[in-house]
Amino acid sequence: MSAELAAKLTDPSMLVAVLVAIAVFATFYTLAVPFFERGDLNKRMKAVSTEREQIRARERARMNDTGAKATLRSQNNRSTRQIVERFNLRKALVDENTVNKLRAAGLRSENALNTFLVARFLLPFIFMAVATFWVFGLGNLASKGPAIQFLAVIGIAYLGFYAPNIYISNRMGKRQHSIKRAWPDALDLMLICVESGISVEAAMRRVSEELGEQSPALAEEMVLTTAELSFLPDRRVALENLAIRTQIDLVRSVTQALIQADRYGTPVASALRVLAQEGRDERMNEAEKKAAALPPKLTVPMILFFLPVLVAVILGPAGIQVADRF
Repeated sequence: MSAELAAKLTDPSMLVAVLVAIAVFATFYTLAVPFFERGDLNKRMKAVSTEREQIRARERARMNDTGAKATLRSQNNRSTRQIVERFNLRKALVDENTVNKLRAAGLRSENALNTFLVARFLLPFIFMAVATFWVFGLGNLASKGPAIQFLAVIGIAYLGFYAPNIYISNRMGKRQHSIKRAWPDALDLMLICVESGISVEAAMRRVSEELGEQSPALAEEMVLTTAELSFLPDRRVALENLAIRTQIDLVRSVTQALIQADRYGTPVASALRVLAQEGRDERMNEAEKKAAALPPKLTVPMILFFLPVLVAVILGPAGIQVADRF
């Protein structure tokens, strides 16, 4: 029975049929999902609004120096926290860059860090078990020899160890791309608000409301920064936290300009005007780079698909006439 099952699973026609079915389902899913998905902006903003109360509780606990551990532990998933503490995964896998990447990906809670560590700890074993069954149980790569089979299993397990990092990097990249596209517009809106006499906190709150549909990630970061500016004793810390959470040079330069303006009393509007112009120029430069890189990218598709058809259209009648004569 197992031999018949292995033969069916390794049958080329069966594999081709499964791959075609997966491709058709993926195509249908890609085309249908945009029509059924709902905007979760209100849910995201409601979740972010609770950050104000969390900051207040954290600062109150820090000042009183009591109950901080209980507050943090109550937000954690018990099973993941026990695995992290039992195997001491924080010491082995966590550094400052890891925490910053999770924040840049929009994962700021302690439970997200524990889940990330548990995933990095368990996924290599899961990938290794699946690879072992696929290679040795189903008899794949049998013609390559035991050494290649063993290396394939180790490589798949190694991929499982870095799969959470790949997921976090992709999520962070998408989030940063969304913030970069909306950042010049956000600076323009902040400039208008500041020049009209509104404070920086109120300007950020207004920007979060206006740009919520264009960039939910930027709106979320603006709301968090507004909450921190309201409750943290040092405004510089709140602005630096914005730069740390986003990991974007444009945002870091704006936060440094706001810190300098707050420290030395320089006009905030002039700094925002210069930085907004720089953001628009950089966005235009990126668009020009993509446009300049388009012709080399089109060279190979044109050679493979357009040139044979062009040659057939031009030389086809001549070839038919030659064939008729000879």
